[in-house]
Amino acid sequence: MGHTMCHGRHRLRGHRIHRTHSIRHDLGLLALRLGTGGVLFAHGTQKLFGWFGGYGLEGTGKSMEQIGFRPGRAHALASGLGEAGGGTLLALGLATPGAGAAVAAAMSGAASVHAPAGFFNDRGGLEYPVHLALAGSAVALAGPGRFSLDHLLVHRLDQPWMLGVTFAAAAAAAACVVSRRLRVQREQEAETAQPG
Repeated sequence: MGHTMCHGRHRLRGHRIHRTHSIRHDLGLLALRLGTGGVLFAHGTQKLFGWFGGYGLEGTGKSMEQIGFRPGRAHALASGLGEAGGGTLLALGLATPGAGAAVAAAMSGAASVHAPAGFFNDRGGLEYPVHLALAGSAVALAGPGRFSLDHLLVHRLDQPWMLGVTFAAAAAAAACVVSRRLRVQREQEAETAQPG
């Protein structure tokens, strides 16, 4: 009898520890989603609407055109939607695989701009966009947790197969955009190098 009671107490204690760990896990994912999604939403709306001191589509489009993203306005729109839309979905925990893929693709384009300056952010490097891309990808891989719309919707928009499909599509799109930008930059350099 004493052995059975002791065994029962251990099982109950193990259940409480597991439940506490599970709640901590879900709260950690919620904090990561809200923080990362909020930052991305702010950056995206700077590009789209000029909020938070941004330049809106026209100003951002001109800047993007100068650094090789042509047409600039279309790239500003795509970048803004990837950041604001992906960030919003990430924060809500809705369509999490697609949200993480959108974030990773948008941040790949940003990282390509910052890569020549090295890694560290204080020198204009790619540290910050890479961090955001990894955070969005990590949430997509781990899942949004219980405190999410995906959980509420019984993961209809968070299926395992969606992870591979959305990340493959995002990687292909990002590779296309970055390679086109590099080609435009080479053409600009060739034009500048020509005399007269």
